[in-house]
Amino acid sequence: MNPIITLTNNAALRIKQIMSYAEKNAIGVRVSVKSGGCAGMSYVMEYSKEVNPHDELIEDKGVKVYIDSAAVMYLLGTEMDYKKEDFSSAFVFNNPNETERCGCGESFKV
Repeated sequence: MNPIITLTNNAALRIKQIMSYAEKNAIGVRVSVKSGGCAGMSYVMEYSKEVNPHDELIEDKGVKVYIDSAAVMYLLGTEMDYKKEDFSSAFVFNNPNETERCGCGESFKV
């Protein structure tokens, strides 16, 4: 079975950096989606401080990413990347399920 999300080397490296600064009770990062934004849905990343038995765990390149069970159907086949440019840096979700993305890149539609 293919993982829900795959991580690029840049994404894994950035998660490792973030986790090195996290509070001691953080066990990984959690990815979910929420309603909102101009296209209808947006990605949410936060520290995961406890195991939710319904979350999917992705362990890749030495990091743990917990996927909210309600987000799984929206994220199947997604590649998570981290892009750093001159004036900005951000995690980027290359999601094959997206049918539309807003101009600012902050929200999407499936």
